[in-house]
Amino acid sequence: MTRLPHAEVPLTVQFHDCDPLGVVWHGHYARYFEHARSALMDGIDYGYEQMRDSGYAWPVIDLHVRYVKAIRLGQKLRVRAALQEWEHRLKIGYELRDADSGEKLARGHTIQVAVTVPEFEMQLVSPAILAHKLGLAP
Repeated sequence: MTRLPHAEVPLTVQFHDCDPLGVVWHGHYARYFEHARSALMDGIDYGYEQMRDSGYAWPVIDLHVRYVKAIRLGQKLRVRAALQEWEHRLKIGYELRDADSGEKLARGHTIQVAVTVPEFEMQLVSPAILAHKLGLAP
């Protein structure tokens, strides 16, 4: 079985991400996931520009976040994104961990589907370009 790709990025929590108590506002977790997802897709040479150039967009149609422990101002994080499914959709799993202790702070996943550009017609299977980028097709 082929191991699916993953990526991990470091982040440091900035002032503008926090509420008045110095805790990260819940909506910013999606942006943290996006940093790791971009690194994952760039790692297989299928980032946003390559997607567009291949004739497809991959909008997020579902986002799930499980908040485990509050993330605070100045905290150093490691955000990991791992491709879990690819044949009919992209399912990417995420973990946010404290960079120093390794403690899990949050986990989640996104679901993305391929749509043609410019028609935005949803595809029921992932286009062949994705299998090629994953090294699963010639």
